[in-house]
Amino acid sequence: MASHRKSRPAGTRVAGIRTPALATAALTSVALLSQTANANPATDDKPSLEEVEKKVDDLYRQAETATEKYNAAKERTTKQRKQVDTLLDDVAERTQKLNDAREELGSFAAAQYRTGAAAPDTATFLLADTPQDYFDQTQLMSRMTGRQKEAVDDYITEQSATMKKRKEATESLQTLNESQTDLKTAKSTVQKKLADARELLSQLTAEEKARLAAIERKRQEEAARKAAELADQQAAEEQRREEAAKAAAQQQSGSSSGATETSTGSTGSEATADSSYATKAEKAIAFARAQIGKPYVWGATGPDSYDCSGLTQAAWNAAGISLPRTTYDQVEAGTTVSLANALPGDLVFFYDDVTHVGIYIGNGMMIHAPKPGTYVREESVYYDGEGSIHSVVRPA
Repeated sequence: MASHRKSRPAGTRVAGIRTPALATAALTSVALLSQTANANPATDDKPSLEEVEKKVDDLYRQAETATEKYNAAKERTTKQRKQVDTLLDDVAERTQKLNDAREELGSFAAAQYRTGAAAPDTATFLLADTPQDYFDQTQLMSRMTGRQKEAVDDYITEQSATMKKRKEATESLQTLNESQTDLKTAKSTVQKKLADARELLSQLTAEEKARLAAIERKRQEEAARKAAELADQQAAEEQRREEAAKAAAQQQSGSSSGATETSTGSTGSEATADSSYATKAEKAIAFARAQIGKPYVWGATGPDSYDCSGLTQAAWNAAGISLPRTTYDQVEAGTTVSLANALPGDLVFFYDDVTHVGIYIGNGMMIHAPKPGTYVREESVYYDGEGSIHSVVRPA
């Protein structure tokens, strides 16, 4: 008897089991979900563009800190090398004098020994490396002529001085070796930080680099706005001082001639001082401006490239003022003034560890060598934010 059951169409469910078509679809969905799940962690691990920018900035800052340490170590090494060379020359000269004194003593001892004028002990004394051991023996001293006694005294003096200088030279050589080690360490640190920064930047896509450039432009626009505010503030302060000076002059016009002359002389003295600084500052700024476009190179002092403190040192040197090599020392080489009272030529220092410097040119702007990969340029003192400004120093 034929069955009256109809056959089920393909693809329908039987007792909780899916047909091959549905099973395949399900497996495909699971695989896709699995791939998505596996892909998410990689996306999450990738730093954001802002994080990359901060990391790169931090690396450049660390490289600049290491650069100033390198500059200090290099300067210290140069000075110590000169000191060691001087000491070694002195030791060589004293050694020659010591040998001459020894030969003179030897000739005396040999003559006395040949003629029998002295006992063999006398020759032993005169030729010994440490004749002081016998020096106090009255019997021996009585046998010496005045010239021989003078020769012994000279020998002992030269021997003592030579030993002292040799010790100084040895200690200076040790210090020099330590400074050279510091120099190598600082150089290695700079190179490592710069390599890390370049590696991070090389991993950015073209779109990310464009976005990073846009962020930098926005930062520069804000820095320019702050510079304009500072320029307005300084102009207002200058006008206030001029009005105060005029008022003081009018008030003094009724004073006695003697008082007037005394006051005028004082004012003239201050004007002369300000004029002197302005003249020097003008020369320093002219030099710095002529370097615009030259590359930043860590440890460089010109004439083809500069780091930040190398530029300010060279600029003020052109004005006849000698500045120390590093930012750490330059910040101490002058009078500290407020940013509101900054004059063209003043040095503007940055960051808590004082690792960057530029030369102020007025209107909230400065000329500086910013960082590796950039060039000497004119820029707002707020280029890295108001909080980055450490102090302003007038170097002359």
